[in-house]
Amino acid sequence: MARDVRIRTELVRDAIDVARRTAALGEASAGAVVTFSGVVRDRHDGRAVEGIAYTAYDAMARRELRAVAEEAARRWPLCAVDVTHRVGDLVVGDVALFVGASGAHRAEAFDAVRWIVDAVKRRVPVWKHERYRDGTGRWL
Repeated sequence: MARDVRIRTELVRDAIDVARRTAALGEASAGAVVTFSGVVRDRHDGRAVEGIAYTAYDAMARRELRAVAEEAARRWPLCAVDVTHRVGDLVVGDVALFVGASGAHRAEAFDAVRWIVDAVKRRVPVWKHERYRDGTGRWL
């Protein structure tokens, strides 16, 4: 990376503090701070969802989160990137994935965040088991 981009990537068990992470992305040269929060919703495929259990291949997931963030920092002129995925048991309303990027201009920050979200879904070994209100569940 030719530019000095602040990169933070984490795999966490505790709740993701979106406000704190968003604030940490800002700096004087950043005209845009763009964030995405993937939240556990109450319905999926017409079924009432109670919660989700996320599991990960820990070492590989951490490496790949970092690799995705570094690739985004090479592709776009960013100031900072944060990619944080939660593991463990989550309930409806919990944030499972936080992605944030700051840059001088909004277009690059928007593009980077969208690309990072898609790359995390494709590349990071994190699996989810949805639990439904009817007592059943399934791996997705």
